[in-house]
Amino acid sequence: MQSKATSPEEYIKELAEERKEAVSKIRETILKNLPAGFTETMSYGMLGYVVPHSLYPNGYHCDPKLPLPFMNVASQKNFIALYHSGIYSDPDLLNWFTTEYPKHCKHKLDMGKSCVRFKKTGDIPYELIGELAAKMTVQQWIDLYEKNTKK
Repeated sequence: MQSKATSPEEYIKELAEERKEAVSKIRETILKNLPAGFTETMSYGMLGYVVPHSLYPNGYHCDPKLPLPFMNVASQKNFIALYHSGIYSDPDLLNWFTTEYPKHCKHKLDMGKSCVRFKKTGDIPYELIGELAAKMTVQQWIDLYEKNTKK
């Protein structure tokens, strides 16, 4: 469900009541822990955390007019999704996350390539999301992105 919201605040305001608190808390957790240089924006109809063109002028290889995406948060029909491009690109980070997840959450990890799905808003591992957000600097993400796209 892509939103037409033009700001993160507007996005959260239009969410169903049962999702507002959880998405707001995920947002706050990311903003508190994300290394300097990443920018919050609306991206693909979701909350987005990107490397701005001022730091990476090349932009996203699929559409260079867009900033380089890093993380997204979306309220989907049946779950809240957390997308993290670093997990998709870095096997060590993926291994760390999948090892840590059961220590923070009583429900089984529901994950796609870069998407972590939270079906129960009462069991979202905010502390782990904060740790994940803090794990990669802008420069580390740019280096990893270029390594994986310029093969």
